[in-house]
Amino acid sequence: MPTSNVSFIRSTLALLGAGLLILIVVAGSSVWLSERTRENAADVQEAQSIRTRTSRVLALLLDAETGQRGFLLTQDPRYLEPYEGARRQIGPDIERLKQLEHADPEQEKLLDELSGTVSDKFAELDRTIALAQAGNVAAAIDLVKSNRGRESMDAARKTLSNLLARADIRLRADTEDMTGGAHYLSFATIVGASLVFVFGLGSLFIVVRYSRDRVRARTEVQTLNETLEERVQERTTDLARANEEIQRFAYIVSHDLRAPLVNILGFTSELETAIATVDRYFDELPAETTNAAAEEAKLTVKEDMPEAIGFIRASSTRMDGLINAILKLSREGRRTLKPERVDFGEILDLLAANIQHQVSEAGGEIAIIRPLPTLISDRLALEQIFGNLLDNAVKYRDPYRPLRITIRAVEQGRRVGFEIGDNGRGVAKEDHQRIFDLFRRSGAQDRPGEGIGLAHVRALVRRLGGDITLESELGVGTTFRVSLPRVLRKQEETVDS
Repeated sequence: MPTSNVSFIRSTLALLGAGLLILIVVAGSSVWLSERTRENAADVQEAQSIRTRTSRVLALLLDAETGQRGFLLTQDPRYLEPYEGARRQIGPDIERLKQLEHADPEQEKLLDELSGTVSDKFAELDRTIALAQAGNVAAAIDLVKSNRGRESMDAARKTLSNLLARADIRLRADTEDMTGGAHYLSFATIVGASLVFVFGLGSLFIVVRYSRDRVRARTEVQTLNETLEERVQERTTDLARANEEIQRFAYIVSHDLRAPLVNILGFTSELETAIATVDRYFDELPAETTNAAAEEAKLTVKEDMPEAIGFIRASSTRMDGLINAILKLSREGRRTLKPERVDFGEILDLLAANIQHQVSEAGGEIAIIRPLPTLISDRLALEQIFGNLLDNAVKYRDPYRPLRITIRAVEQGRRVGFEIGDNGRGVAKEDHQRIFDLFRRSGAQDRPGEGIGLAHVRALVRRLGGDITLESELGVGTTFRVSLPRVLRKQEETVDS
């Protein structure tokens, strides 16, 4: 069923609106989840810092006690070095723990208990060392045997164990939150990119179908009886306006779809930067401080998320190629044709020279059968039409035999026909019409391309008032036949509706 102007506009605007809405949702989700990931990373770092400092406080207490025992046994002042170092460092470490835990009343209570216990322990250590330095070693040892120091140390160990347990619980919770957020971010981004890609394909389908309907209508107008020339002229004007509208909407669709792609790629780059930051953090973690949750998060950051980002980039690149194809067709459709006298033999000589090195590499030849006509037509359009056909002959040559391309002109009264034949792979019969459709290709897909070359050729031929057909057989070769008017009619100026 033909697509009307109103339904085309409504469908296009609906798809654009849906695409923009999805972009807003994906962008908002990406920003929110990225911020959440940064917050979780900061929480993980803070919990790890608490755990590290708590372990260090315990180590400093043990160093201090070891230094005291060594001094009491040997009277060697060198044994007091660990004790002095621990005494200097343990106070600032406890204060830093209080700063990190200021928002947790239970943790603050444990730290207050720890401060008191540590003070008691160092009071006992100070007393025994002072007695030993005064020469009263026996009294110092008796004080040690009184178990006061052991009780203080046991109380400190218990408090520090509680602090470490709470820090581990917090670290696991923060790590799980960060992992969950990363999974959700990957899922939301992939789904959003997929939906944008689907809506883009839907827009392309509408544009192509609408264009095909308009081209069919123009062909019908051209077949009317010459006695209806005035009516034909009116319909031609309407078609020109419709084609201009198609080009305008094709440009709008492709231009507005590029903005979501740019934003998706931008947010993907930001996500890669955030992942790199978290990745460096995990790489710098001491091996003894990691646990199962941290290892799972590390695996997500190093493997799962880069894979998801790779999928997003591949989909976005494919979408960008489709948009560029629409833009190319749109620009060519808006270009004003400039009729001028064209020596067709001169054009073919230039085009043949451009591909001669490729033909020579294939052990082939190009045969241009003269004489060739002179046309009043658009030179650039002719170069693009026959340049594409010659490029196709080279690209799809049969690798098992030397390439041979033959070009000749056929007189058709007020028109002139051109035949471009080759002995390449050939095209299956069921694909003879399909290869002229936008983004459609036939045979083995072992050559680069987006499937716009022959669609572009047919659009140009028809703009020149001509037609193109082909004859082909698999394994034998292909002959394209292009029929063009000898004199290109001057383009009528279109009026914006």
